[in-house]
Amino acid sequence: YNMTIYRDELDEALAKASTPNKTVIIAMVNKAYVEGDKSMLDLFLDGFWLGDDTRRLLNHLLIVAADQTSFERCKFLHLHCYKLKTEGVEFAGEKVYMSDDFIKMMWRRTLFLGTVLKYGYSFVFTDTDVLWLRNPFPVLSQDETMDLQISTDIFNGNQSSESNLINTGFYTIKSNEKSIELFDTWYARKDSSGGLKEQDVLLNMMREGLFKRLGLRVRFLDTLYFSGFCQDSRDVRNVSTVHANCCRSIGAKVADLTSVVHDWKRFKNSGANETAKFA
Repeated sequence: YNMTIYRDELDEALAKASTPNKTVIIAMVNKAYVEGDKSMLDLFLDGFWLGDDTRRLLNHLLIVAADQTSFERCKFLHLHCYKLKTEGVEFAGEKVYMSDDFIKMMWRRTLFLGTVLKYGYSFVFTDTDVLWLRNPFPVLSQDETMDLQISTDIFNGNQSSESNLINTGFYTIKSNEKSIELFDTWYARKDSSGGLKEQDVLLNMMREGLFKRLGLRVRFLDTLYFSGFCQDSRDVRNVSTVHANCCRSIGAKVADLTSVVHDWKRFKNSGANETAKFA
């Protein structure tokens, strides 16, 4: 017998980008992130080009495009691309932080990522304003029982403490019943969230004890390795990713991350052994 396996577009896109253990790196873009003299997407990709042991990771990066312009740009760059379909909503322009459209886009992202888990794929989600300067996988826990590893705006020194201030701009999550239930419960809060962004809703759910009730094993990531602009204690010798958090507009993020790239190039060319910080 000849058996034909039918895949939908999402399953096909995930399969192409997947590692052998069904893990995908996912980033989302829209028109505002692919236009300009130096776009946010270009800068994001620069990180993979300039980083340590990061170029090969592009083979497992799936760009999820929220509109036709960003999808076409993704295809032009020969990346793994998926066009997100959202009826009756226009996600093309810049969504100002905490505007209604911004909050809608974040919830649409949550719904999509929950679907990825239901397709059986674990993933690393990364905002495009996160520079990958080193392969983060060696620093992430290899413990197969760890369900969620999530970045923090402010790290309190304890990677098990739910008092950490989480940031959904970078995290890795396993596909299993617990994680799927987490995303279903999370998205179900959308209409009763009172204008909160999805990150704040997840933080509230954690503080209400949902992670423990679901039996989720969670690790909160140290800003020494998974850094950002909120906590300014970055050792260039250790940092894997730098997130332009606590920074609102795309223009400001591009300017600040461009400075990080220049600092990184300087560090790489100096061969310095002493502790070094970004300017």
